[in-house]
Formats: sequence, structure tokens, C-alpha cells
Amino acid sequence: MKQELVRDWMSSPPITIDIDATLPEACEILRKYKIRRLPVVEEGKLVGIVTRGDLRGAQPSEATSLSIWELNYLLAKLKLKEIMTPDPITIRDDATISDAAQLMIDYKVSGLPVVDKEGNLVGMITESDIFRLVVKHWREEEKQPQAA
Repeated sequence: MKQELVRDWMSSPPITIDIDATLPEACEILRKYKIRRLPVVEEGKLVGIVTRGDLRGAQPSEATSLSIWELNYLLAKLKLKEIMTPDPITIRDDATISDAAQLMIDYKVSGLPVVDKEGNLVGMITESDIFRLVVKHWREEEKQPQAA
């Protein structure tokens, strides 16, 4: 399989959210775009990442004594900067897909923000993107005539 570059398989432009956004705003974006992770930006620069798991973990236990109104009030005020993972692991857009896959394995993550040589956020590469590449190559191999 030939070496493929991240820039050719990433999702771009990335869907992002501002650091001052709230937990409900992040939940809505994840739901709307059917994604599992969301790069957090401040003045256009990547400062963190928030995942569906982060958002679930930030919600109070069902065993709370708070009323539904108190819960909604507290959640509406919870800012992403309080729950995001700061300084996420990134990969350059000119890196290979095998480099991206290895980083995901090493750090036990299912997606990486992609940056250009200036450090600007330009996309996201996920396990699903890598699966698409693998399946494409398998399909191409299936079409190749077999040597006798």
C-alpha cells in the first residue's frame, strides 16, 4: 500500500467551537454534525478538544438532589474551558496516514486535529477516515488480476 498523506483523507474545514461556549452548545454541535470530538479554539487558534465522553462526564449524577431547573441552570453556565482537554495531540497535514494511525494507537484516541506547518488548524483525521482508506485499497486489490 502506498503512503498516503493526512491532508488527502482528513475532514476539512474542521467544525470547531469557541473556548467560551457552554456545554449545551457543544452537545448541540456534536449532535447536529454527528461527530464525537470537537476542537476548541480561542481567537482562531486550537487550545483544546472536547469529546462526547468529556461532555457526559461533566454532567451531574442522576442521584443528585438538585431540581431539573437547577441542573439546567448549572449546565448552561458550564464553559468548555472547564472540561476540555487542553493542548491536544495534533498531527501535521503533510504527515502520513500511518503516522496518524500510530499516534492514535499510542495515545489511545480515535481522532486528531490536523495542523499546517504554521500550526493553523486545517482539519480532523479520525479512525473512520483511515478505515475509508483501507477499504479503498482492499477494493482496488480485489479488482487486480491474480497471477497464476
